[in-house]
Amino acid sequence: MRENADTRTRIQEIALKLFVEQGYEATSLREIAEELGVTKAALYYHFKSKDEIVTSLAEDRLREVEELVEWAKDQPRNDEARRELIRRYSDDLHHGQHHQIMRFLERNQTSLKNHPVMERTRERMFEILEFLVEPDDPTVTRLRNSMALFVLHASWFIIRDETITDDERREAALEVAFDLLRR
Repeated sequence: MRENADTRTRIQEIALKLFVEQGYEATSLREIAEELGVTKAALYYHFKSKDEIVTSLAEDRLREVEELVEWAKDQPRNDEARRELIRRYSDDLHHGQHHQIMRFLERNQTSLKNHPVMERTRERMFEILEFLVEPDDPTVTRLRNSMALFVLHASWFIIRDETITDDERREAALEVAFDLLRR
């Protein structure tokens, strides 16, 4: 079973790399199989279509977001818990390939905008945003606190300096996010 999991993960990694580089529409299952060094039939054993690969990537990400939403539901609605939510979200983004998944989603919005798993992801993201604000917060505070979450994503798209390490990028994004959370 472990070998199947490793193969599945490798397929996801290669497909994600090609989807980011070439675009979802321009990447074929044949190209993914060739890059992996396997036959298309071997690829079909794990995924029948590009859509299944995208769904698996998005569902992996969605699971982590849902876990964070569940964690937040049990927390007091205070600044300390909001900072911890931002820290946990940052940790999720910076392990594995999640920043690559975000880059893929950003570059392929048209192809994916009506995908069912994307709608569930959007809904969960709004649940996270609801935890960052209070209903009676002024508009400026609601916007500022919401932007604290988005700055974590923006650090991957805005800071393109390849001399900056992932840890430096993460720390800079957290500092800005925490500054935004101040009331």
